[in-house]
Amino acid sequence: MSADDILYDAEQRMEKAAEVFRHALTGIRTGRANPGLVDSLRVEVYGSPTPIKALASVGAPEPNQIVVRPFDPGTIKDIEKALHASGLGLNPQSDGRVIRITIPALSTDVRRKMTARIKELAEESRVSIRSVRRDANKAADTEKTDGTLTEDDCDTTKEEVQELTKKFEAKVGDLARIKEGEVMEE
Repeated sequence: MSADDILYDAEQRMEKAAEVFRHALTGIRTGRANPGLVDSLRVEVYGSPTPIKALASVGAPEPNQIVVRPFDPGTIKDIEKALHASGLGLNPQSDGRVIRITIPALSTDVRRKMTARIKELAEESRVSIRSVRRDANKAADTEKTDGTLTEDDCDTTKEEVQELTKKFEAKVGDLARIKEGEVMEE
């Protein structure tokens, strides 16, 4: 594996770790309604768990309300049941065609807990990024031992991997700060 391959692989894996973090943040409530709160929800329908996005359109027409419009009105009860069982603390109301979810205002205590959760997720993402760095450095050392890379190339590769690590850790930190700001604003 060449130095470029090692760097490319490391960058791809670090990008994926940052993307997983970004996706996890969409499920964290802020003070306003966000369709991302229920996007990852799976509904048991037709005998298999199906993503809610495949069963309905989800939107936020008002700052404190999410509206779920099932494509098939027969799935409305299943969607309601999944929303109740989700553990998100949401109270869906159905009129037979549309499900409306009113998002309650967050208390200060809940906001602090969500901020703590954001920090946990950010740290998990940073650990994942550092794990990729370790793997890339190990691959560079292996290539140096095998004679594919010179010592200088190995050192340069490790320096570039470290720069990638700093870049992606900063990206995760920025995403976390932005989300914490959204959660804490009233």
